[in-house]
Amino acid sequence: MEKGKPGNEDPSRASFQCADAIEISLFIEKEGLFFYESAGKKIQNPQVREMFSRLADEEREHIQTLQEKSRYLQPAIAGQNRPKEHLSRFIVEELKGKIFPALTASAAQEIHNDMQALELGIESEKRSIEILQSLLEKEKKLDVKAIFSHLLVEEKKHLLMLQDLKMKL
Repeated sequence: MEKGKPGNEDPSRASFQCADAIEISLFIEKEGLFFYESAGKKIQNPQVREMFSRLADEEREHIQTLQEKSRYLQPAIAGQNRPKEHLSRFIVEELKGKIFPALTASAAQEIHNDMQALELGIESEKRSIEILQSLLEKEKKLDVKAIFSHLLVEEKKHLLMLQDLKMKL
């Protein structure tokens, strides 16, 4: 591959802008919110239901914070005609359906018990952590790294919460 020629970038190696990192983080958080809300409706155990509700609330808070950061950045990037193809392709190829299971009505019926829902949450958080760690390793820009690092810390907290609950049950 020749460096510097448009269209020859490896999408998994290309650096992101700060606004891209926010969009990627928003995508992950929105998928998490949808998963915890959807799976939470199937849960019988009050402790597990409360955990999923708490995680959904945290995802909502993260989404709100990221949206505020995005609004803050808008004046700075308004004049830039940044191509979104790279970001859109990355989200579709590397993230969509690869972290949290897409819980459509029929997929939500596949959750047969609370322990299975808990396991799905744990595995999803692990995948999120792996993807974020990979993004951090490839990224060179400090502002972008800061956004991914912050989300990584939150995802690790979620994983620990889910694992602790699993141990108690």
